[in-house]
Amino acid sequence: MIILGIDPGVATVGFAALKFENNRYQLIRCGVINTPAHTPLSERLAVIYNDLMELIKAFRPDVVAVEELFFNTNITTGISVAHGRGVILLACHNAGLRIVEYTPLQVKQAVVGYGRAEKKQVMEMVKRLCGLKDAPKPDDASDAVALALCHARSSTSLLYKGEEECSTT
Repeated sequence: MIILGIDPGVATVGFAALKFENNRYQLIRCGVINTPAHTPLSERLAVIYNDLMELIKAFRPDVVAVEELFFNTNITTGISVAHGRGVILLACHNAGLRIVEYTPLQVKQAVVGYGRAEKKQVMEMVKRLCGLKDAPKPDDASDAVALALCHARSSTSLLYKGEEECSTT
């Protein structure tokens, strides 16, 4: 299975294509989509949509794991991220892909084993699980890998399989 992990944003969108087969993880590629600062929001969203469609064509994922929106203290940033996230969901939907969404707590739980883990703990586990010399940079790319790993690990869970069976009936 090829999983496309997406860490939403507007200025920077993290992405990771991860192959998960026989309980082994192979990071195919990760990186970021950057949009130019001081550009109208509509143009930035178009860049995200078009670049994401290119990534989908290139990697042909079976599923897309997207981080759920998490509002911290800055609601303005949250609204901006919501715009980017909406375009990401639209692109994946238009490509006919199955979309799964995970909270930051779920990602940390699946990757580290502790839902309140610190970012550096998540990055260390991303590095270890994927057999990398260093954690992916920038952080948005590493977060996208963590999302893909979260889905890979969750998809083998009996609870996940039970949910999948329930949703198809």
